[in-house]
Amino acid sequence: MSHAGNELSSQPACWTRAAGLAARHGAALPDRGERVAVVGCGTSFFMAQAVAALREGAGLGETDAFAASEFPPARRYDRVVALTRSGTTTEVLDLLAGLRGRVRTTAVTADPGTPVREVVDDLVVLDFADEESVVQTRFATTALTLLRAHLGLHPDQAVADARTALAEPLPAGLVECTQFTFLGRGWTAGLAQEAALKMREASLSWTEAYPAMEYRHGPISVSTDTTATWMFGRAPEGLAEEVRATGALWVEGALDPLAELVRVQRLALAVAAARGLDPDRPRHLRRSVILDAR
Repeated sequence: MSHAGNELSSQPACWTRAAGLAARHGAALPDRGERVAVVGCGTSFFMAQAVAALREGAGLGETDAFAASEFPPARRYDRVVALTRSGTTTEVLDLLAGLRGRVRTTAVTADPGTPVREVVDDLVVLDFADEESVVQTRFATTALTLLRAHLGLHPDQAVADARTALAEPLPAGLVECTQFTFLGRGWTAGLAQEAALKMREASLSWTEAYPAMEYRHGPISVSTDTTATWMFGRAPEGLAEEVRATGALWVEGALDPLAELVRVQRLALAVAAARGLDPDRPRHLRRSVILDAR
């Protein structure tokens, strides 16, 4: 099995461990009422979007999410949380170094021995969720689980649903599709973006992601009988029928949305295998983006 396959299969155990660590790391994570920004790159940016929507939606404080390169320097926050698996990504390190002494910062990382430790006030290490694969699976979902638990929003059912996602067969005809669209609402809009990224990285698929209510505003026009449209969470009224009318395969996520992301990770590997691709060696990608000195 590929590194990616082994790593995605370990997620239920990682989530259980992360949820148990949330209380221990409480002082390093946002307090109720703080104005917070969550930042990251790639997968970590999409997890940041999910965290921000969860926290603000629960009334725990104004929360924004940014790609690290797009952080607005004029904004004022009580805390900035950076999600960074490697702790070496150039944009993240540059941002955190620039914020040093001006705002409290926390990094959630898989490797405590990397440069990020030198540029933050607080460090949360999830080394048990580190990965050999270039394509992120378990670190991203484990970091999100830690933050869901810290917010009091991690349901016990999520781990059981992740086991179901790993065990149940994928819907018939899904692997044969040539276009994949992922939809979300609220915090699951970030998960939809991450699902699309996983499919691109691992299987070179044509993928898109949208807020569910936006799908009718143009994107549905490209749906055909070779399209799969996958909904994270509850679908808007009537959308499933409209998608099916295009001939597309409709996939309604019935599990916890984070467990649905595990199902998409499995799909990405299955499509990669069907196309003769190695998900551990995605085209043009490396594990961390480290830019030349400027």
